[in-house]
Amino acid sequence: MIRRIDLRGSVPADYRDVVPRAEIDVDAAVEIVRPICEAVRVGGAEAIRQLSQRFDGVAPDQLRVPQSELEQALAGVDPAVQAGLEESIARLRRTCEAELERDVTTSLGEGATVTHRMVPVRRVGLYAPGGIAPLVSSVVMNVVPAQVAGVASIALASSPQKDHGGLPQPTILAACALLGVDEVYAVGGAQAIAMFAYGAGECERVDLVTGPGNIYTVAAKRLLKGRVGIDAEAGPTEIAILADDTADAAYVAADLVSQAEHDPQAASVLVTDSLRLADDVEAELEKQVHATRHTDRILEALGGRQSGIVLVDGLDQGLDVVNAYAAEHLEIHTADAAAVAGRVHNAGAVFVGPFAPVSLGDYCAGSNHVLPTAGCACHSSGLSVRSFRKAVHVVDYTRDALAEVADHVVALAAAEDLPGHGEAVTVRFGR
Repeated sequence: MIRRIDLRGSVPADYRDVVPRAEIDVDAAVEIVRPICEAVRVGGAEAIRQLSQRFDGVAPDQLRVPQSELEQALAGVDPAVQAGLEESIARLRRTCEAELERDVTTSLGEGATVTHRMVPVRRVGLYAPGGIAPLVSSVVMNVVPAQVAGVASIALASSPQKDHGGLPQPTILAACALLGVDEVYAVGGAQAIAMFAYGAGECERVDLVTGPGNIYTVAAKRLLKGRVGIDAEAGPTEIAILADDTADAAYVAADLVSQAEHDPQAASVLVTDSLRLADDVEAELEKQVHATRHTDRILEALGGRQSGIVLVDGLDQGLDVVNAYAAEHLEIHTADAAAVAGRVHNAGAVFVGPFAPVSLGDYCAGSNHVLPTAGCACHSSGLSVRSFRKAVHVVDYTRDALAEVADHVVALAAAEDLPGHGEAVTVRFGR
């Protein structure tokens, strides 16, 4: 069901070369989405309707979802789902508010200040996948930090559903209504990213696009990121679990399964120095996979080259492996898990101990589940309130303050053979 990679007794030159990893060819997908994006640029809303008919099997009469449909979706949502959404929103809003950076002004002398001013992005386009699994939670994870950041204009897109008359999945619409997002479009995939980047129909172009999606959505982001800002090129979801012989095999197996059910390309990786645990987890997988709903999808994900059980000599080597892997989600199931988590420096999010499963983070931990994948956690962060703000330096100098550094500016300008730079200073002093 799941392969093993035995690293015991060996120290690879680079662990990144031996950890399980899917082969995702975004460059090839870019060439597929290029004509799609160009069609949207040239043809606007009508091109999007034609593409929706081609890819989603339905062409909405209007791309923008009427306010009445949002209200109707919220009125019809399961009360338990609404309660879950409200709790998720409240917890995430608290952590976003705590992370909100304030403006900082530095005085560099009498009459000389530089202010590091935080400014919200003017307008953002948020994407919520509606394909294999309608990710209503992604609505929350994208909208809440944007709202806390102070973004004035928020649009959201999700693919039209043939079973729902060309509208996005009703729970996604309900979440939008609950959050007060009234600009919602029934547009999916690469054409949604192109709509945000170029503008089409009622949708004005945006400054930033965020949210997860399939490889074609990722490819469209790569293609259009010179035209529009993007959060990241997020690929299929992944979980790594670092565990020793204190771990509960049933918990570990359940968490591997939970990520595998997302997508046949999802990655589930266990790193352990316990052969007994590896055996017990495999036995648990046999039981659990065949007792859950999406068995075929899970079996494909667990059996793919992107998943595996990695055997290591000890905790130190295990940490080397998970830091090299740089997982989107990393769980720590070891003795003194908090201390071990403190030694992790590459992960999108770290889940500490047996009672912090990734699914908690997917919904109600207060953390954000839009995270870097494919090893990008070694240099990138997950979505947060900071993603929707940008820094502007405001330089405020008086005449005397400028005079204090004028000679330095002139000297440095001359060193770079840019005399005009120096003259822009000296002209202010009649010399």
